[in-house]
Amino acid sequence: MLRRAFAFPNPVNEYAARSTAGIIVVVSLAALAVGLVTGWGWSLWAIALGFWLRVAGGPRYSPAGRLAVHVIVPALGRRRLVAGPPKRFAQTIGAALSTAAAILWTVGAAPAAWTLLGLLIVAASLEAFAGFCLGCWIFGRLQAAGVIPESVCEACSNIALRRG
Repeated sequence: MLRRAFAFPNPVNEYAARSTAGIIVVVSLAALAVGLVTGWGWSLWAIALGFWLRVAGGPRYSPAGRLAVHVIVPALGRRRLVAGPPKRFAQTIGAALSTAAAILWTVGAAPAAWTLLGLLIVAASLEAFAGFCLGCWIFGRLQAAGVIPESVCEACSNIALRRG
């Protein structure tokens, strides 16, 4: 039961992932603008929480994920299935970056926090607008190097499975 509660979808609709990334871009740009003008950065904790919720269970627990899956993607009417493990890996990188940014802001290192948020915005923008998932690319390089076992994502390591 616990395994099901924290299962990440596999496969994932690429358009849902790209829509979620677009939401993250908008929310992060707003957080950055407010932070630079007012110095207020508590929204970094909300961004980090959203990433951790997506790592825990995909779109199931994430407001941005649910909005993408249940509102945006049905309105687009598009579906392209891709492997889930690289997307979860990418969400984990986003969770680490956003958590580090939140911690840095909290301890008074705001410039470093805004820099990390900027990196997150770049990566999310690549996913949302160009369809290039930087975390997925890193996952692929790590899997090719043997750091991530093929068993984690057989479809990622076997071209025949990816086309099937």
